[in-house]
Amino acid sequence: MKLHEIAQFIGAQLHGDPDCDITGVASLQDAIPGTISFLSNSKYQHFLADSKASAVILDLSESQNYSGNILRVENVYLAYAKVATVLNTSPDPASEIHKSAQIHQSSQFDNSVSIAANVTISENVTMGKNCYIGPGCVIEKNVSLGDDVRLLANVVLCHDVKLGSRVLLHPGVVVGSDGFGIANDRGVWFKVPQLGSVLIADDVEIGANTTIDRGALENTIIEQGVKLDNQIQIAHNVKIGAHTAIAGCVGIAGSAVIGKHCGIGGGSVILGHLEITDQVEILAMSLVSQSIKNPGQYSSGTPVQDKKTWNKNNARLRKLDELSKRVKQLEKEIKNSQRNSNQDGDK
Repeated sequence: MKLHEIAQFIGAQLHGDPDCDITGVASLQDAIPGTISFLSNSKYQHFLADSKASAVILDLSESQNYSGNILRVENVYLAYAKVATVLNTSPDPASEIHKSAQIHQSSQFDNSVSIAANVTISENVTMGKNCYIGPGCVIEKNVSLGDDVRLLANVVLCHDVKLGSRVLLHPGVVVGSDGFGIANDRGVWFKVPQLGSVLIADDVEIGANTTIDRGALENTIIEQGVKLDNQIQIAHNVKIGAHTAIAGCVGIAGSAVIGKHCGIGGGSVILGHLEITDQVEILAMSLVSQSIKNPGQYSSGTPVQDKKTWNKNNARLRKLDELSKRVKQLEKEIKNSQRNSNQDGDK
């Protein structure tokens, strides 16, 4: 693409040669002539002056001493994402069905669907147009897929799961496995049937090896535009609001409700039956043990320290309860002393 075409596509201010040819994207340090790069993090600013990129995407407020071609935008990383998307040369899979695929005769889809090797599709499965089912995927009975769904290798969709359009599931994702429902019978665990399903709306992306359990009675629900990273565990009856993003290794316990436009940092844990309102950001490695009713940023946990400092702080932490009791006793004694002093003054 010509640079002026890219500028128009992303709504950028162009400074430089509008007819510069751009054939790909690259980081500042690895760029070669013909590629476009970006600077969205000041940590990489020192790479800018020597970058061989043919053009660089910069923030509108930047006043860099850069002599090359520039596209200025409000949101650099978003602009880069759009450019990378339009310049993506990855080929679309051919619309074919591999001879090793096992497909039940009651399942329905049109000629635009592509099904790779060793796929198993059970009865009454329906798919929209232009779906891609990657190698080794398993789709159980009564599953429904919208248009342009992409299941990469070894995805498992359990029975009655429903996916909207333009859903992308990365390798190893499991949707609709049984939730962790068990009842205790005098020390022996009795399995509770998981009778709900999983509903996933349009434009959802789910990272590799993430698991989403089916509901116990109601459905587990993932709303439109949600983005899930790798190795996330979502338990039964969880509801995640539209356009929420969740980083890797997060665990969400049963029946938790997460609002819209939230961000959950990696390694966080959200306990069951809690409600998190819209527009909440939870920082990495946080333990959410109570509902969050107000938008904003929340965090917990102790950032990394050198071992000697951590040992000292941990030793003091164990004495907090004792210290609290001593402070309360001192406050009580001070109040008594002040009361006695006032009584003496009255006399």
